[in-house]
Amino acid sequence: MRLHILGICGTFMGGVAALARELGHEVEGSDANVYPPMSTQLESLGIRLMDGYAAAHLQPAPDQVVVGNAMTRGNPAVEYMLDAQLRYVSGPQWLGETVLAGREVLAVAGTHGKTTTTSLLAHLLESADLAPGFLIGGVPGNFGVSARLGGMPSFAGAEPSSGAARHLLPAGEGEAVPPAAAPFVIEADEYDTAFFDKRSKFVHYRPRIAILNNLEYDHADIFPDVAAIQRQFHHLVRTVPGNGRLVVNAHDERLAEVLAMGCWTPVETFGIGRGDWQAELVEADGSVFKVAHHGEMVGEVRWSLLGHHSVMNALAALAAAAAAGADPRALLPAFAGFESVKRRMELVGDVGGVRVYDDFAHHPTAIATTLAGLRAKVGRTRILVALEPRSNSMRLGAHAEALAPSLADADAVVFLHRPELPWDAQRVIDALPGRGSTAASVDALLAALRAQVRPGDHVVFMSNGGFEGAPRRFVERLRS
Repeated sequence: MRLHILGICGTFMGGVAALARELGHEVEGSDANVYPPMSTQLESLGIRLMDGYAAAHLQPAPDQVVVGNAMTRGNPAVEYMLDAQLRYVSGPQWLGETVLAGREVLAVAGTHGKTTTTSLLAHLLESADLAPGFLIGGVPGNFGVSARLGGMPSFAGAEPSSGAARHLLPAGEGEAVPPAAAPFVIEADEYDTAFFDKRSKFVHYRPRIAILNNLEYDHADIFPDVAAIQRQFHHLVRTVPGNGRLVVNAHDERLAEVLAMGCWTPVETFGIGRGDWQAELVEADGSVFKVAHHGEMVGEVRWSLLGHHSVMNALAALAAAAAAGADPRALLPAFAGFESVKRRMELVGDVGGVRVYDDFAHHPTAIATTLAGLRAKVGRTRILVALEPRSNSMRLGAHAEALAPSLADADAVVFLHRPELPWDAQRVIDALPGRGSTAASVDALLAALRAQVRPGDHVVFMSNGGFEGAPRRFVERLRS
């Protein structure tokens, strides 16, 4: 089958393209932003890319058009597709029907931590010889690719290796989650599916095991309030079968409200000092912690990630892997070998004692927890933050009041206040007396940081966009 993917260079749709190619389909696609690294990754798979959304790209007609959620009415390719009555489907629906059907799906949902938790869960299942497939909204360090089909576990038809176990934790009274021939781990986004399907993407995935990591207000461009997001999360809950598992943050009251709407699946909770799966911090920065399950000690985790949010992600991934049939005790050593996703507090340079990080922050809670983890690690050493309000919610000002409090652990903040930002960022700066400033361009921001930085500082660039390559450009300025 020849597939044409509209919006192929997005992280999710690029993963869909890679999976379709691995299934043996002829794959091509269009995007307004055809450039490396995604373009080179896709071309290396034999996928033909077309720049822009010309109607001619759909001639001759493909067997099916797979539509990304960035596509809108008025787009020339979309209008031609509709006028010509071509067969089309959304990316999540194609994935659900073509790749996920018949698989044991483990879905990771939440406002924060989805990419890291999904990557960690895939890593744990790989260490347990379960050969998972996955689709992740980033490039996990342990795999180097954002998507793969996976395969049969190495112990299929034989005894498990020491890294895996057929023992299953009870899913309910007299029940257990059955083992899968090929588990598939997917980052389950609550953003809408397509211009013709306004349900959240994750409704299409039909998981047997679902992590509900956290729930806060976000995506102000499509959700009017947090209750609208809760309704979508409850749609996800409705799709998880009774012999599956829900792994839920024990600290999150909004998730408790979602479950109170109705729940038909066994629930295991996780938290720091509470829940069925509990962590006890050994190091305040979260780099070492003990894990207990139903009050019984499982063991100790030592790894390179920092912060309470990272500990929560670890508990969620461990609980889900156990629900999939892995022995949690046997999984603990794998944490030490976990390589985080790119742009999650990624150290991009250390020049003259100045350490520079690139972080995919897009929400005040993520900003606060990331900086708190770094502060616990570095003590009183100065932390400088460069912040770009890049997500739709940030640009609309939905999080404006929470931004200054989220930056409490920063010693200095430079806020990228582009002229086209529709709200006045000065109120954020006013709430950071003596610690905040704005810059109208990335060049001005880099100059402001260069004037302030001194040996020993930690400089964190926070944006869920490209930031015009600012972190690496700053490293080059330090070197020069």
